[in-house]
Amino acid sequence: MSRMSLFNSPHLLGFDHVERVLDQVAKSANEGYPPYNIEQTGDNALRITLAVAGFGDGDLSVTVEENQLVIRGRRTEDADGRVFLHRGIATRQFQRAFVLAEGIEVQDAQQDNGLLHIDLKRPVPETQVKTIPIRPGRTGSRTVIDSTVAQETKND
Repeated sequence: MSRMSLFNSPHLLGFDHVERVLDQVAKSANEGYPPYNIEQTGDNALRITLAVAGFGDGDLSVTVEENQLVIRGRRTEDADGRVFLHRGIATRQFQRAFVLAEGIEVQDAQQDNGLLHIDLKRPVPETQVKTIPIRPGRTGSRTVIDSTVAQETKND
């Protein structure tokens, strides 16, 4: 069965990257672990906070790959011989990806009390005003209306 796409229209040329971004978002929406929050911390600033209890600084990586922010967690198993009667704190490996809009920059990442905070910023583009010079028209290229046709129109 072939997949029908909104972007297969011959009138939508060059939008294949939008379709890829939508596919990436759909795939990452199905992930449930680890839980996260996204908050606006300023006019052009965001913070993503992931619950990463049990992961140390060396167990986590934050990378930007093309237009995606990718957070990976891989915890090494404890080899100290502990026997768990109940293990309710999930420390399984994970990968969580967020699609970034054009221009979004990752400013900082820090881990604090089992939470990984990633600060993002959208730089405000400098307003640019460009004046376009208006060239004078060519006087020799004007269209001349036949005066007899113009007079006949006035007399009617």
